[in-house]
Amino acid sequence: MIISDLSTIEGRRYPARRRTQNLVGGAAPIRATQFSMGYVTLDPDGGQVPWHNQSQEEVYFIIEGRVEMCLGAERQVLKGGQAVYIPSGVFHQATNIGSTPAKMLYGYGPAGDVAHWRQELEGTLPRAGLDAPPLPDGARPQCTEKPV
Repeated sequence: MIISDLSTIEGRRYPARRRTQNLVGGAAPIRATQFSMGYVTLDPDGGQVPWHNQSQEEVYFIIEGRVEMCLGAERQVLKGGQAVYIPSGVFHQATNIGSTPAKMLYGYGPAGDVAHWRQELEGTLPRAGLDAPPLPDGARPQCTEKPV
């Protein structure tokens, strides 16, 4: 039996002020090939999964907090207990709009790393409205800061 224990997975910090811990797929203890799953903590007041797209379909499940979810041309606030489906190829972004950490799960398939993790760490994310479609009207800006 292979068990993934969140309390023992250090995860990775990203420039957009979040911590991602892979539970299934990628560097996780459970090496599934058909899907990946992980736990994300978005820092208060703007922690983010920046504007990006990927070839996998994905679901974000908000455990706690308030998150501005941008999906294509749509923008909506999600709260704990809500999930959103992200079709493959569609640009999306999640931003914590609360004063406490927001916590969420992601699941996508098939398994494998997604380019935006590497792009964010290298400072090469496609920029909304320049290299990628614009964010929906009124959305929080995309974090494109290069790590220090």
